[in-house]
Amino acid sequence: MITSDGLEKLGFTPNIDFILQDDGNGVYIKKWNSALPQPSADRINIASLEAQAEYDAQAYARARAKAYPSIADQLDMQYHDQTEGSRTWLDAIEAVKEAYPK
Repeated sequence: MITSDGLEKLGFTPNIDFILQDDGNGVYIKKWNSALPQPSADRINIASLEAQAEYDAQAYARARAKAYPSIADQLDMQYHDQTEGSRTWLDAIEAVKEAYPK
């Protein structure tokens, strides 16, 4: 399957190196502008699957980013940890890391 993700994984830039189109019968390369040879549909498909695997492997990182307290809240926690001798910030960060392990 021809995808923009697959072509980008191969190092091509959308709307500069290629333009895709879908007229209802599947995506195809409408225009190829790159000086490099156009890759085969099989090579694009393999690259697309590789890009998806890389994206999927980073699911924990995206989940962690959403779960962490805001920077302002973390700074406030760190201030109170220093002045009160608590572990609020460390506990909050550890809880997120445990909830979304690598």
